[in-house]
Parts: sequence; structure tokens; C-alpha cells
Amino acid sequence: MRTTPPMPLPVKRALTKLGADIKSARLRRRITTTLMAERAFVARSTLQKVEQGDPGVSLGVYATVLFILGLSERIAELADVGTDSVGLQLDEDRLPQRVRASKRRSAGQP
Repeated sequence: MRTTPPMPLPVKRALTKLGADIKSARLRRRITTTLMAERAFVARSTLQKVEQGDPGVSLGVYATVLFILGLSERIAELADVGTDSVGLQLDEDRLPQRVRASKRRSAGQP
């Protein structure tokens, strides 16, 4: 039996919500579990795990299911550097206070 490593509660909640949202989207589109599993090239049991937010299912399967539902464009935005406020702040904090010309350029050398 394969066990998954412990994960933070907010991550578990996010995966559970993702699975529930995927299931709701599938139901709204009136797609059966059999048809969805066939389209995603996975077993129905794997699709059921996706809809439960199972962390043991590969990201590729989640991405494929989202693609089938027409929601795959959002995947590219998950860790978009342009919206990483912590990373952007750290970059800004590392900026030099002032910029000096190098000695080579100031002496007229290339």
C-alpha cells in the first residue's frame, strides 16, 4: 500500500476543493465519469481520485482533466512570476541603492 507524505492542512483543503470543483464542472457539462475517464486516458477509479482531490494523482492527470473541461489556461497562471508578490518584493529589496559606472568605462575603455 502506497502512502503519501504528510502535507499542510491548507494544501489538503485546496486539493479537496479542486477535486470538488472539477466534479461540479464535469456534472454541469453533463459528462459521465466513463466518458471523462476515456477522454483523459485514465481509469474511472483515477478520475474518482481526481474528484476527491487525491494528492497521489499526477499533476499531468489533473491538467488533462482541466483541459477536457476547457479550464487548462488557468494552469499556466498558478505560479506566474508576475503575480508572485513575495518574490517580487524580495527582488525589489535586492536592488542596489545606487549604480556606479565601472572603472573601465569611466576611463574611456570598452
